[in-house]
Amino acid sequence: MIEELEAVEVPSVFICPISLDPMRDPVTLCTGQTYERSNILKWFSMGHYTCPTTMQELWDDSVTPNATLQQLIHTWFATKYSAMKKRSQDVQGRAIEVLEILKKAKGQSRIEALKELRQLAAAHSTARKSLVDNGGVGSLSSLLGPFTTHAVGSEVIAILVSLDLDYSGKTNLTQPAKISLMVDMLNEGSIETRINCTRLIEMLMEGKDFVSENVSSLSLLVGLLKLVKNERHPNGVIAGLRLLKAICSHESLRASIVSIGAVSQLVELLPGFKADCIELALHILEVLSTVPEGRLALKECAKTIPNMVKLLMKVSESCTQLALAILWAVCKLAPEECGALAVEAGLAAKLLLVIQSCYNPVLKQRSAELLKLCSSNYTATNFISKCKLTTTIQ
Repeated sequence: MIEELEAVEVPSVFICPISLDPMRDPVTLCTGQTYERSNILKWFSMGHYTCPTTMQELWDDSVTPNATLQQLIHTWFATKYSAMKKRSQDVQGRAIEVLEILKKAKGQSRIEALKELRQLAAAHSTARKSLVDNGGVGSLSSLLGPFTTHAVGSEVIAILVSLDLDYSGKTNLTQPAKISLMVDMLNEGSIETRINCTRLIEMLMEGKDFVSENVSSLSLLVGLLKLVKNERHPNGVIAGLRLLKAICSHESLRASIVSIGAVSQLVELLPGFKADCIELALHILEVLSTVPEGRLALKECAKTIPNMVKLLMKVSESCTQLALAILWAVCKLAPEECGALAVEAGLAAKLLLVIQSCYNPVLKQRSAELLKLCSSNYTATNFISKCKLTTTIQ
């Protein structure tokens, strides 16, 4: 009962002062303080002969079972547990009832039923399980199609994104007409709907048989970039970047992502992102740098090199590794031009810092290679002078 009622606020008198957990076998010391038996015995075994709460020395180290308190604790938890079970059964029953209503409802009645189902699913894990177990995923999926209104679609998707979808459910939702509706709502819906559509599409992409053509529309990619650029909604930024990362895993789609200007936009957004978003964005840019179109777009973006240099040894080791990979791809493409720009941006000092401070041998090796590449167009003296490294080397 204690485990299932973990979220319930327990009266402080039922809590053991040592473990701060509810007591199962309370015992009282000569000082009048009560503890969980196993906790106080462990306290004694460590050589302490004081009361943990008052720090008084004990004139008697015997413990007395507190049967009254134990009964109170058991009664309190039993009452709460019974009430919780009843609420759970009521919620499950109502979820099934609304699901049946939904099969016959039309127009505004359908929307109202969906809103109630959405509230139940959001508030109760038992309602979500009940929906899955009683064919709710199939019933909800059947409401999505080319003639579905956004009012209905937004409610359905908000429910679906909260459920555990099995293989059959995901396969059903990847039908072109359903994906098309999600893309439309991702571009035209409220911010909440756009985020839910993004998360649902990401869930669908986790299936092993997912076909990349399902997410190949430029409209989807444009909608995701709009979401990523909306700094007022951090949840939308993360959701958009996560889906773009998933789409990038399909090599055939990388050129399309580059074609909508994603590279320059992500590079320019990097300085304003938080750490988790920076890592996602760098991962996307690093993957895009593996295709010719991506490398060229990175080279042509004026902020690529300075922004990548700034991120070295700044956010995390993973970000440093990704930024190095991007810098390597760009400098390798045009060593003379990009190498000079990288040197002007202070790359050499950052690379020496990586070589000196980083424990990762892969990063050290890549930094040394990049330093050599950038210095290839200079004499040793000129390179040291150009990079203002004389003091560092001395």
